[in-house]
Amino acid sequence: MKGPEDDAGLSGKVAILSGGGAAGDGIGNGRAAAILLARAGTKVLVADRDIKLAERTMEMIAAEGGTAAAEAFDATSEAECKRLVDAAVDRWGRLDFLDNNIGIGSRGSVVAEKPEEFRRVMQVNVETMFLLSKHAIPAMIKTSKGGAIVNISSISALRPRGLTTYTTSKAAVIGLTQAMAVDHGRDNIRVNCICPGPMYTPMVYARGMSDAARTQRAKASVLKTEGTGWDVGHAVRFLLSDHARYITGQVLVVDGGVTLQGPERDSVDH
Repeated sequence: MKGPEDDAGLSGKVAILSGGGAAGDGIGNGRAAAILLARAGTKVLVADRDIKLAERTMEMIAAEGGTAAAEAFDATSEAECKRLVDAAVDRWGRLDFLDNNIGIGSRGSVVAEKPEEFRRVMQVNVETMFLLSKHAIPAMIKTSKGGAIVNISSISALRPRGLTTYTTSKAAVIGLTQAMAVDHGRDNIRVNCICPGPMYTPMVYARGMSDAARTQRAKASVLKTEGTGWDVGHAVRFLLSDHARYITGQVLVVDGGVTLQGPERDSVDH
């Protein structure tokens, strides 16, 4: 673990990482952010639908000398979101940071999509962030007199390409981020958004991916390489830190330059 001189205002703080688990020892966006925050001295409550995945992240942090706890929760339940916030405050006496890192994918046009699937994607990708923030913000104000939130969107919000429901939900995350930043700037709470590009994470490769598909993803970027969970994790750490003290309501694109090139309708998840 790094010392306090490297913490950028993160040491001694408390963060909730929703969606902080990952399959096996894989590094997803949430797990990477949790580990990087813990290395800076932040106490991290790793939350995931699957407690075993959250516990593995906690173990990885503990192995490096960091401080973490794990909780299973249903992010679509307001009662569960409140319980999660209360658990962080009860355990460590404060709440400073929230990384909203929950999301699912979907394909197809408005004609092809089923209404129930549209509602499910909007609930998981947008409403969960609303519910966690609804309870985290008052806790931040009460226990820390401020804080910072990062919401994870996607470059699909900026470059639609045949994933209509997913694109709609991720665009809503950007709007939610900006509205929250305006609403709670007076409370000394910063709210920013990250739009990842084609990251090679457990959520992606668990479904199986050919070498050709990986090559296609790499070629889509200006840098001709694919991103990893660490790239998103470093962006989260930056936006939560004092280095970003004058940044709020912004969208940070982490995509290797994919969105600088022409859009393509394809079958690759971003």
